[in-house]
Amino acid sequence: MERRDLLKTGLIASIGLAAGAVTPTVASASDSADVGSRAATVPTAPPTSDGGGFRLETDSLGEVRVPADKLWGAQTQRSLEHFSIGTDLIPREMIPSYATLKKAAANVNAAEGRLGEPQHKLIVQVCDEILAGQHADMFPLHVWMTGSGTQFNMNMNEVISNRCCQIAGTSLGSKSPVHPNDHVNMSQSSNDSFPTAAYMAAAISVRRTLVPSVRGLRDAIAAKSEEWKDIIKIGRTHMQDAVPITLGQEWSGYAGMLDDNLERLDDALKGVYRLALGGTAVGTGLNAMPGFAEAVAKEIARLTNLPFVTAPNKFTVQGAHDALVHMSGTLRTLSVSLYKIANDIRLMSCGPRAGFAELIIPENEPGSSIMPGKVNPTQAEALTMIAIQVMGNDVTTGFGGASGYLEMNVYKPVMIFDVTQSARLMADGCTNFRKFLVEGTKPNLKKIKEYVDRSLMLVTALAPAIGYDKASKIAHYASDNDLSLRDAALKLGFVSPADYDRIVDPRKMVTAYVARN
Repeated sequence: MERRDLLKTGLIASIGLAAGAVTPTVASASDSADVGSRAATVPTAPPTSDGGGFRLETDSLGEVRVPADKLWGAQTQRSLEHFSIGTDLIPREMIPSYATLKKAAANVNAAEGRLGEPQHKLIVQVCDEILAGQHADMFPLHVWMTGSGTQFNMNMNEVISNRCCQIAGTSLGSKSPVHPNDHVNMSQSSNDSFPTAAYMAAAISVRRTLVPSVRGLRDAIAAKSEEWKDIIKIGRTHMQDAVPITLGQEWSGYAGMLDDNLERLDDALKGVYRLALGGTAVGTGLNAMPGFAEAVAKEIARLTNLPFVTAPNKFTVQGAHDALVHMSGTLRTLSVSLYKIANDIRLMSCGPRAGFAELIIPENEPGSSIMPGKVNPTQAEALTMIAIQVMGNDVTTGFGGASGYLEMNVYKPVMIFDVTQSARLMADGCTNFRKFLVEGTKPNLKKIKEYVDRSLMLVTALAPAIGYDKASKIAHYASDNDLSLRDAALKLGFVSPADYDRIVDPRKMVTAYVARN
């Protein structure tokens, strides 16, 4: 058996299936999830068991064998058969987002008189169970499926329907008293509900997980900047010695970068707050009551305590997902900043005897299996790996966003997979980088002072007083003859000892300063 077949077998077994558990079929059932309609489904009949640990469920294409102990139904089972690709599941962030969406839709449909109160209460009860973390193992579908995400929508619909049946005392798969399409999917299509859940997942991930983590890292860096504001060190440009700077000023730059990124994230959130729900299949709102879009967005905002609104143009947010592309690009910008910050700290801590060694980083774990006593900048390495993963995710999301053919984008699952992964990785990475590196980092004052004392670029302060050419001759003479800058200046006779000591003062050089004769 080939490795790919073994992987598939292992995956199927891990979710309680066996080879041949699904009745073969040649087509997916993507259309039956759209705008719940009895005309698109086989008439409901009591499910039957084949006596082998499976039950028979039906969809618009016929009968499907489903494991008897699972809450999902026929369309979820078909997806497991046809899309057992890789190990990546639909992002877990999509589960509570979709459950919130279904709860909000049920509340609005009940208020409009379209959904009966018994069905309404059951749907809300099950959605609350899902939001409490129950039934998480009932959502086994992979990212690599239909580009609309239809099967995940139906996975949610079927789980809610079957759990309602359990609570009501009816058979799994009976679709009574709650039907997955007619009740749970009422006023919805996968084409508007999946992007709505995706935008919700992106907004919640960024607002409630990533932003606090970035802010925590920013605050820790800012605290170090304040603590180190009077430590004068040599700046570097082109990886060569430059004029003095304080260690606090250097780190204030990192804090400022993160401040800018927090502002960018706030701006990008505006786009994903605009929801597609209510556009149904192609953006026209067919099979949804007038006013449903506005009412359901308001209800989602109430349930999440976030400023979600209905998108003013449903054709915009269903034919394209530019808000996700924008968010992804903003996450990429953050990753670029984190990459620079982590690499700078990695450089400044390199050593301890043969590197810059300006920073002493925490000793979290042994760094080598063969070199005793070695300590490595592993938190910087982890954060930079995260950064390049996010950069790659943004490339994928950009291509996915560019592929919105006509009335629907068909790269939805991979786009939200990449966006939520980027947010999750950077949130965790920033937290770990703060806790296990930034907060425990200390300056190597001896090494920092040594570099300042031996720097040739302090000569820059002499240029306004004696001219650029003479200052340049001092620097080269000191380098060529292994002299201190002061000794070289005095030997060449370009400046008096008193004037040198007055002008070449590193403490003056870390602010706006022009020396005079």
